[in-house]
Amino acid sequence: MIRTLVGVLGTLSALFPDEIVEFFEKLAIANPSEGTVRGWVRPAVRSEGVLIAAVSLLNGRAYAWLMNLTGLFGAIVLLFPDLYRRFATAFLYERPESIEWNEPFKSAVRAIGALYVFFAAKTYRERHNDT
Repeated sequence: MIRTLVGVLGTLSALFPDEIVEFFEKLAIANPSEGTVRGWVRPAVRSEGVLIAAVSLLNGRAYAWLMNLTGLFGAIVLLFPDLYRRFATAFLYERPESIEWNEPFKSAVRAIGALYVFFAAKTYRERHNDT
């Protein structure tokens, strides 16, 4: 179930990177028209989507590694949402000082982080119960 969901999300990111970036900005950024996403972001979203979709088709080491990495990222985002927002702003935008985050998105970031940790823990448990 989780693998299918992850695969579908990867496929959507691969097919619609512009829409994914715009959707994220509408949710997260108070002034999305003020910032310019760096030129490499949309191709990176597409590439990440292709990689995630491909890895989700496999149920081996690559998928296990992906889910472990997802859990680690989720834990960092859950515990340090402000650090994530500062890093993401500097990393993704050409003029990061012009970006204002929606304050309610801080809770959403934590929820996403918790969901990632849950997914990683669940897939870890499923892998180890099968052996």
